[in-house]
Amino acid sequence: VCFIPGGLDCSISFVSHVLGKVCVHGRQKEMLSVLVPRLTDLTKSDCIWQRICWRLVECVPDRWMEAVVLGFVQRAPGAAVLSRLLGNLVVKNKKAQFVVTQKVLLLQYGHTTAVLQNLLGYLSLDSLRRALLIKVLKELLETWGSSSAVKHSPPEQQQYISKAILICLSHLKEPEIESCRQELLTSMMEGVKCHLDSSLPQIRRLGMIVAESISSKINTDGPVLKFQYEEDDEARELKSLLVQTPPFCVVPSLPDDDRNGKADAALPLVLESNKKSHTAAPVMPDEKSDAELDSDDDLIPYDMSEDKELKTKAPVYIRDCIEVLTGSEDVDKWEATVKALESLVRKNPAATREVSVELAKVLLHLEEKTCIEGFVELRQRAQVAVLTTDPIPVIKYLTSQFYSLNYSLCQRVLVLAAQELSYPKSHGKTKHSGAQKPCIQLLPGSDSSKDWRRIVDERIKSKTRRFATGQSQVELASGPNEFNSVAGHFFFPLIQHFDRPLTTFDLLGEDHFVLGRLVHTLAVLMYLAVNTVAVTAMGRALLEFVSALRFHTDSYVRQGLLSCISSMLLSVPAERLLEDMTEELLETQSWLGDVVEKDPDGDCRRLALQNLLLMENLKKKLKTVPS
Repeated sequence: VCFIPGGLDCSISFVSHVLGKVCVHGRQKEMLSVLVPRLTDLTKSDCIWQRICWRLVECVPDRWMEAVVLGFVQRAPGAAVLSRLLGNLVVKNKKAQFVVTQKVLLLQYGHTTAVLQNLLGYLSLDSLRRALLIKVLKELLETWGSSSAVKHSPPEQQQYISKAILICLSHLKEPEIESCRQELLTSMMEGVKCHLDSSLPQIRRLGMIVAESISSKINTDGPVLKFQYEEDDEARELKSLLVQTPPFCVVPSLPDDDRNGKADAALPLVLESNKKSHTAAPVMPDEKSDAELDSDDDLIPYDMSEDKELKTKAPVYIRDCIEVLTGSEDVDKWEATVKALESLVRKNPAATREVSVELAKVLLHLEEKTCIEGFVELRQRAQVAVLTTDPIPVIKYLTSQFYSLNYSLCQRVLVLAAQELSYPKSHGKTKHSGAQKPCIQLLPGSDSSKDWRRIVDERIKSKTRRFATGQSQVELASGPNEFNSVAGHFFFPLIQHFDRPLTTFDLLGEDHFVLGRLVHTLAVLMYLAVNTVAVTAMGRALLEFVSALRFHTDSYVRQGLLSCISSMLLSVPAERLLEDMTEELLETQSWLGDVVEKDPDGDCRRLALQNLLLMENLKKKLKTVPS
């Protein structure tokens, strides 16, 4: 900043033009990183410099105003400093008002929380600008409560708008809240409904937090909304925005003594009042309670060291388990049956096959009678055991129940059972193909001679260099793929009724969350069907299913559809894909390209790009194979 001696009048419009042109041509950071700190110091106590600074930004042409205003907002150390630098620019200049109240808040979402606090704090620090603050809050709530915006905007933008709403609420005063209480209540009810209808947990939680904050502001005396959700760092950060932090100044380069004195003087008065309250009310010992405790010392406790807890035995027959689970009033016996049922089913496969469907029906409708730890997991594992023991009749029953109120339980059991059946088994225990053998270790102080030769052989093997034998590999578990014969029974009943409106739900209507769960389940089943006989037919049916739903408005459903494409490309042999489904693949490739370029959801764009890469790899692989 230059000084003009002699007290001469001058125009700074040329400087404003230079500032605007430099900022718009990509040198905003270099210019304002020097200019803003200098103007901050000069305007701290000099009103003349404040007027010069206001005039400087007011004379910037409209075509360059956005770059200048955004640079000041990003680099100002606080809302008070920004108010000092810009003055009432947003009131005087329509372009600046559009940038501050519309573009930065509603059309962009990449700015930090500090930028939002600077911007909205700046609007709240002057009576002329507070009307814009209330206007901004209403527009933000209108966008937040729009079902179209919730469906089509990315989660990052919705989080950005939620932060802006909470910061606006923190700056509102009681008369302003009173004047627009009804509008806030209406916007809250519409917005929370749209967010709770979303399939994404992040969006639902954002709706809960914002609704709780609005409710706490408009109902200071009465009951407020309260939701149950996970309290993590993101939720705590959002809630902290509702509490307006007082501005503070950092004094540079203070001596140590002065810094300590300043820190001591800055201690909150609450601590002092707490200290006074503690010292003013000393705690007096309760003589009566001490006497009672002394009298209890004469009591001699019972010797319970040899007592054993009486445990109720679980039934040893499958039919007895069914009777206990359906009609027994003995709570202890019911708990013991639930805990032992999985192992009993796996030990008695022949007896389980006789009553498999009946047992699956009992487990599907089983309700928790007592507060048993891990009840949901115990029931789920028992269902998986029944399904893997007698797959075909049980899977027919469960897939028929998927399109009823038990869809959530059925899809989880189907996925877990398919995983267990598709993995190779050895000696009756399921092992993953990538599992490594446990390392052999010699325990200190052990004189056992059973494993000495094995230990020595392992040491010799680790020290020996071998040539032309290749690297020794861990022997993988092998066995027949039990999922091969039943993959179609898992897959096709789930996919055949998705387009039929039922009394329980309408998958193509409002029940998009259920549809999303179904799509993700089909993707998992398709992935597990690799190397099975029905994999090609499953892939063709899944591709038709995806093509019917690929333009769905819900991002959770689209993510599942893209996962289905990935599973199909990984499971179906490349030769069958290119020979039997050429036209469908070309159409799918065109759709994936549109998703990468136009889809608002980041996860959808990432999955689509991953699928395009898979397609390219398949083409290259087939070209390298000699005919």
